[in-house]
Amino acid sequence: MSEVTQIMVGKYRIGVIGLKKTIADLGKTHINKSDSEVEAELINRISKNNYIAPNLRKDFGKALLTKFKRAHGIDSEENNLQTNADFPDIRVLGPGCSQCNKMESLVIEVLNEINLAASVEHITDIKEIAQYGVMGTPALVINSKVVWVGSVPSKAKLKALLESDASETKC
Repeated sequence: MSEVTQIMVGKYRIGVIGLKKTIADLGKTHINKSDSEVEAELINRISKNNYIAPNLRKDFGKALLTKFKRAHGIDSEENNLQTNADFPDIRVLGPGCSQCNKMESLVIEVLNEINLAASVEHITDIKEIAQYGVMGTPALVINSKVVWVGSVPSKAKLKALLESDASETKC
């Protein structure tokens, strides 16, 4: 299973699968390329295993480029990216079992279908999961509120949960 690295896109912390490996691999071929070429290739490779909302691709790319530059000791200004997007913070709670992974994949699939930008993180640490007070996994947390526990919701139910929460966050 690939490692998840947290990055900041604006004021949101987002988990990215396989970022460290991608940055290391790109360092071998793109270290002397332009920022735009590196950014485009980072987005291309990272989007294969991660959801990147279309309206956040630019900010996401800049955040990835910053990580790339830091990893390879390239001087750059700190990017304190800000975005006007007000999107939900989604957390899948579970130790990494097949059901938990299924829920995470389903969340990303539904987000793509409804074109909703969101911060998605899969929390596998038992102590951190316990802080949410859930007695079963997988569990789904949207904006710090536990909304589902103990099974993977149907696609229709998950879509309703995400759309409901999205409309609440845009008051």
